[in-house]
Amino acid sequence: MRVMIVEDQTMIRNLLESYFRAEDEYQIIASIPSAKQAVDVSRTNSIDLIIMDVQTANRENGLIAVRQIRATHPKSKIIVVTSLIDCAVLDEAKQAGADSLWYKDSTKNRLMDVVRQTLAGKHIFPDAPPTVEIGMAKSTEFTKTELKVLRHLMRGLSYTRIAAEMGCEMSTVKFHVSNMLQKTGLENKLQLALAVSDVKLIADLADD
Repeated sequence: MRVMIVEDQTMIRNLLESYFRAEDEYQIIASIPSAKQAVDVSRTNSIDLIIMDVQTANRENGLIAVRQIRATHPKSKIIVVTSLIDCAVLDEAKQAGADSLWYKDSTKNRLMDVVRQTLAGKHIFPDAPPTVEIGMAKSTEFTKTELKVLRHLMRGLSYTRIAAEMGCEMSTVKFHVSNMLQKTGLENKLQLALAVSDVKLIADLADD
């Protein structure tokens, strides 16, 4: 099986390479840091399996690359790998055409099991992302609307801009932020944004 690994962190990329080199049936065709590179490589090579990170070099969006590769290579199997626990990533990976998804905090044996099942035609997706702690709260305690507000906060938007983006009053945005601060025990929205960033709760992806 011809494999391409797309991962911008050198240590993790080397680790993934070692997993596949330890088994005779896999041949690594490319091991690269960039989603855009992956699209180019797929144009000139026949790839059976692609391991695609979500956030790659230069903030390139791996899910966009998945969609582009899927459009031209429908038979290639694509496993999205990520350390992000943003529930939107799970949904977007499915919509982009990924065959399976693997969280980086799980084991080598789990990954290779996902690989084998995916190559056999199965789709392996977790029921939900892992749970992490943000201050005194668990990630599962945030509502979908609160997570939407968090995504906008992580983009550095003001309350006024967030309200415009969400089609609501600024007071509503402040209400959701206040609720999240109460849940987490954090003092302000900056502390909240930093805590969310530390545990990779929210994806920071370029649109193109």
